[in-house]
Amino acid sequence: MRLFLFDIDGTLISARGLGRAALKTALERVFGTAGAIDEYDLRGKTDPRILNDVLGAAGVSRATIETRVAECFQVYVRELEARLGDGSGVRVMPGIAELVTALSARRDAVVGLLTGNIEPGARLKLRPTGLLPRFRVGAFGSDDMDRRRLPLIARERARRLTGHDFDFERVTIIGDTPHDVDCARACGAVAVAVATGQYPAAELAACAPDLLFPSFADVDRALAALTNGEAP
Repeated sequence: MRLFLFDIDGTLISARGLGRAALKTALERVFGTAGAIDEYDLRGKTDPRILNDVLGAAGVSRATIETRVAECFQVYVRELEARLGDGSGVRVMPGIAELVTALSARRDAVVGLLTGNIEPGARLKLRPTGLLPRFRVGAFGSDDMDRRRLPLIARERARRLTGHDFDFERVTIIGDTPHDVDCARACGAVAVAVATGQYPAAELAACAPDLLFPSFADVDRALAALTNGEAP
């Protein structure tokens, strides 16, 4: 049995900048500043890491951040939900709906999430897609600020769900940034990169993932590669 863990932003969907805008509003309301969030590189970062980096650079003390971080994320979730509205601003990446559906139907696969989004934000972003029930487990930015620690959390949740132990060589981490590849390499999982986010294929190739896709538009080919290890 294999465990497939998908990143969200740039891999499964694009929320067209709504997450950044919602977090900026929450930071301004709770901390009085959003710092340089407009220039900050969010790609592959966990939400708590983004918050700490941006506020720390703006001179907000660690103690103040720790005291009000929960309040800030509550405001963020409300703001994100309002901005997402009917979900029309969420775009599912090519082939994703078919690929996730096919993988989740396999008896030898468990499909889950590994994302820097806090869990409520992840659920809000995926809700308009109809795909959320396909993801049986997940590890989120709200579980740990360090993305490298999330695979262990996801693996343990999958074990509790299925009763099956997943060695990391049977875990596949799928994302659109070098951080996703690094996350897989750090735990010994299979690293899969897809160039549907903001990193071009050449830049992802430089990270030497096990598999690299321009997109998942060719669903049959992607499914064969992911389940059999065939290079696309």
